[in-house]
Amino acid sequence: MTKQRLKFDRPYVAALHDIVMATAAFVLSLYLRLGDDFWSQTNDFLLEGTILSTAICASVFVSLRLYRGIWRYASLDDLLAIAKAVSLAVLIFAVAMFALTRLESMPRSALAIYWLLLMSMLGGPRLLYRVAKDRGFLWIFERGFDERVPVLLAGAGDTADAFLRQQRKPGEQYRIVGLIDEDESKEGRYIHGVPVIGTPHNVDTILKRWRRGAIRPQRILIGDAPVTGIEIGRLLEIADRHGMTLARLPHLTDFKVGEAAMVEPRPIAIEDLLGRPQTRLDREAMAKLIGGRRVLITGAGGSIGGELARQVAATGPDRLILLDHGEYNLYHIDREIAERSPTLNRHAVLGDIRDRVFLEQIFRAERPELVFHAAALKHVPLAETNPCEAVLTNVVGTRQVADSCQAFGVTAMVQISTDKAVNPSSVMGASKRLAEGYCQALDRTNLGSKTRYVTVRFGNVLGSTGSVVPLFQRQLAQGGPLTVTHPEVSRYFMTAREAVELVLQASAIAIHMGSAANNHSTAALGQLYVLDMGEPIRIQDLARQIIRLSGLEPDVDIAIKYVGLRAGEKLSEELFHEGESLLPTAHEAIRLANTRPVELPFLTRRLSELATHAETRQIQPTLELLHELVPEYRRDPPNNIATP
Repeated sequence: MTKQRLKFDRPYVAALHDIVMATAAFVLSLYLRLGDDFWSQTNDFLLEGTILSTAICASVFVSLRLYRGIWRYASLDDLLAIAKAVSLAVLIFAVAMFALTRLESMPRSALAIYWLLLMSMLGGPRLLYRVAKDRGFLWIFERGFDERVPVLLAGAGDTADAFLRQQRKPGEQYRIVGLIDEDESKEGRYIHGVPVIGTPHNVDTILKRWRRGAIRPQRILIGDAPVTGIEIGRLLEIADRHGMTLARLPHLTDFKVGEAAMVEPRPIAIEDLLGRPQTRLDREAMAKLIGGRRVLITGAGGSIGGELARQVAATGPDRLILLDHGEYNLYHIDREIAERSPTLNRHAVLGDIRDRVFLEQIFRAERPELVFHAAALKHVPLAETNPCEAVLTNVVGTRQVADSCQAFGVTAMVQISTDKAVNPSSVMGASKRLAEGYCQALDRTNLGSKTRYVTVRFGNVLGSTGSVVPLFQRQLAQGGPLTVTHPEVSRYFMTAREAVELVLQASAIAIHMGSAANNHSTAALGQLYVLDMGEPIRIQDLARQIIRLSGLEPDVDIAIKYVGLRAGEKLSEELFHEGESLLPTAHEAIRLANTRPVELPFLTRRLSELATHAETRQIQPTLELLHELVPEYRRDPPNNIATP
């Protein structure tokens, strides 16, 4: 069992502290008043007076819940509560002593000293504890103002403290009527006079109870907790049921100090529903990977390629080459990078990775040191109906990029892959599995080459072109229905920012491992990095949450229609093949998969045959060879379930 450190603001510790201080303050007040005559003049009442004063203070403090304030967030409200409790306790004690002794033995001025000492001895430790935590005194000047909108705040930590203080400034609009927190030990305690009334698990019961009261919260604000998408989704459903809205507080760094500072909670975004906490990243290793190098990004106009371009540009490359075959997408990302990093040496190149001569010219002219290969045809139904095009881009194009990297001495090529490459049921997935295999075979076989090949695999990118979220948003704008292929279909999701940050992190790890492994020993080569994407999300749940986020009710205001799985789609995706053994890496969100080795000469010969079939648009021979090269590839007929 883990040994817990004693916390001075625990209720029982705070209560014991206050009672001890009350006892000490009474005795000390008499000593300060009487001086050397202390013992001779207090024989008649010292013991009785000490017991009485302590008992009265304990009763008053408990009845006023003085000990339930959290010292970490002590403020002027807490000092005022102490003044109220101390004044009441001293008054009751004075009346009691007068009734018992007529105050004949006890000097009346000692009561004033007792009040001052008790205030100091109760408030002082709280003040010092807060100062020790916050390293400053500005908090003591906080004062309350009437807020207009009653809200419930989830999370009783630093973010709640900052927001409560922010809302006490003139011009702010919220009145926090209660706090909820995962830590059950905080229930019944106070921060700035606001009670912790329960946990997120019983918030529905709390709101039902408040429905009959005079104060009804109109909004739930999420601060420090909860952190998971499941809990946020549950709160969204509860808020919707009680006619409330749900929002998330900004980060602590967004709370400014100043007269004009107003921080408005932001709406719950789709990425909040993923519930993935911010991943710790090794920024130094990422900067070392990119800084001062010439970097080429293929597919730079796409969702992943564009985010790669943004993050690479911010890391200080010597030159950034953006390659894409789509004119508009390339123009758009080039303009954005120009605005973000106007001094960056960059070059936008319009071209196709399927053109070997073009690729050789670009590599010869630019001499890139790092290549991030994000170009691909990724839309599953379109790849099913255009299998030769998918093979030419995802397999032949990747092979030509990889060969060019080796021919021109690129330090590392990073291949962006997908969970659809695991036990693929589609042309898109099978073609990406072949691309993975070729890069891994090159990395394992060419031990004399300076080029490293790093493969990074992850799932769906939230909000990317052609993904389900933009589709749902368009359908919602048109009044519905939202179309879901199957009631039980689920997918792994992450944001483009998360994906790219972890791609860069995995690249840094892989390149470091390769350079540290005795000049590319086979133990460190041909490995595949898989990003941790949390738990898969059911698409129908995502659809319902998007409807609720718009303030509407699923199946009432907006219908959900089940249209059946499309060709090449599966009910659920996998991140690992059963034959892949998993190993941890230096980063908790990245795992290493040791895959089945493939002989490079065999793969090179068969890929040339595949390229010939695809280039001459022979669909059946292309598909047959794709099945042969990826044995686990199965083209199951779609399940056309249209109702749950």
